[in-house]
Amino acid sequence: MSHAERYRQIAETFARHGFGFLIGVAGLQRWLPLHRGLIGHARRDQPYSNPEHLRLALEQLGPTFIKLGQVLSTRPDLLPEPYRRELAVLQDAAPPVPEPLVVDLVTQDLGAAPSQVFAVFDPQPLASASLGQAHAATLADGTDVVVKVRRPGVVEQIEQDLEILRNLAVRAARRWDAAADYDLVGIADEFARTLRAELDYLDEGRNAERFAANFASHDIIRIPRIFWDTTTSRVLTIERIRGIKIDDVSGLDAAGIDRPVLADQAARAAAKMVFEDGFFHADPHPGNFFIEPGGRIGLIDFGMVGEVDAHLRERLGTLLIALAGQQPRRVATAVTRLASSRGPVEVSALAADLAPILARYAGRELGKIPVGTLIQDVLTVVRRHHLQIPAELALLAKMLVMIEGVGVELDPQFQLVQVIEPYARRLAAARYTPEVMTSRFRQAVPDVLEVVAELPEQLRRLHETLEAGGPEVHLRATELEPFVDRLETTGRRLAIALVAAALIRTWSDLMRTGSFRNWFGRHRR
Repeated sequence: MSHAERYRQIAETFARHGFGFLIGVAGLQRWLPLHRGLIGHARRDQPYSNPEHLRLALEQLGPTFIKLGQVLSTRPDLLPEPYRRELAVLQDAAPPVPEPLVVDLVTQDLGAAPSQVFAVFDPQPLASASLGQAHAATLADGTDVVVKVRRPGVVEQIEQDLEILRNLAVRAARRWDAAADYDLVGIADEFARTLRAELDYLDEGRNAERFAANFASHDIIRIPRIFWDTTTSRVLTIERIRGIKIDDVSGLDAAGIDRPVLADQAARAAAKMVFEDGFFHADPHPGNFFIEPGGRIGLIDFGMVGEVDAHLRERLGTLLIALAGQQPRRVATAVTRLASSRGPVEVSALAADLAPILARYAGRELGKIPVGTLIQDVLTVVRRHHLQIPAELALLAKMLVMIEGVGVELDPQFQLVQVIEPYARRLAAARYTPEVMTSRFRQAVPDVLEVVAELPEQLRRLHETLEAGGPEVHLRATELEPFVDRLETTGRRLAIALVAAALIRTWSDLMRTGSFRNWFGRHRR
């Protein structure tokens, strides 16, 4: 399909479902010169809601838009709850690829027909999705595996759609202020990066091996092996994991699995991914967990992952502690440090909007706060203030909500916050270790020296500006703004560094004598 035909198809689909506004802001009108009659709602006994129309439109536009809808369903910072709830039911299913095409693709990539490469290869797929499908197979040594085969032609279609989506985002940013506030172009770019990674099975294989290394000493989690001799960017051969689905409560009970223990172990595995490893499974829905006899958790599907660097982990820990403390101002400050904005952020207004959310949990014990729901509610407020959160944080929020949902289904008394709270406290405390404070002091010194070196020249320019007087003063004074900004930033760093220098000795003495450990233990209780 040509670009022009695809643009027209997108425009007609949105018009058919009544999204004339989107057509306008995305500049799609010119693709509908003869199709004005399409605008309106599809017919049925009960009219579709706008969220339903959006879901239907995305389903009809195919794999790229289905994936986009699934991503948007996890972004309370971008969409209201009714839309997210509707998009969450998007099904990533597709008709099976005909057997001859599967055989041809495997033969091209592995150098021989599936019947020659594998001892057994079932041409009927276990599952078929918009990007690829999975086949059961057996290696020559008897190992049961799953062979994932990418759908022929899907890369070309997705690349065309990703280019179009970015063009539409650029146009919308020029025509619609809210689009610029939410950085639609940045969101389109991040979505493209994530989707391309899912298309490359070599990436998925590397992700699996990274998880395997991270959990090498944890017997409770099983990560399947990747068989690289029969893996390419289009074909992935991975060890088959068998077991009971984690949401099959009756099956788990029949197998004698302790469900509360299982919920706790799954949550601790997720917390380890985020707070210790900084590398997490971003799609932990129940279909990706298999519980083996004895309760070991088998994890599959490593196409969608997230990374949390040390800086983001530290700020996330601060946010979680602020949420646990139920202090709106502290939460608002923590949010602004995590998010970005095109303009100044009214922290007081943000705190005022967060206060009613935190008030819902006032008086509750820390262990009884539903952290997934709380984070979703906070991100909804973030959307109203046009703040942009890192894509990795959105993935993390999705992961926490899913893990909390699985935990509660296994054990109605399950509380995710009880699992992650110790990690968050350790992260927050880690900001003030002697090593970190010393590092900050060292980082501040070059900036201080540079500003001091520039100070005489900047003062001379300021003197010349004042001598000139008149209307030129304001114009020339603007030349000093970058220096003033740097001075302000460096001043904050220097203040922190000086405090650090004063505290390091005291801290070391306290740790050596045990006084701090006693104090910290009392306050944790």
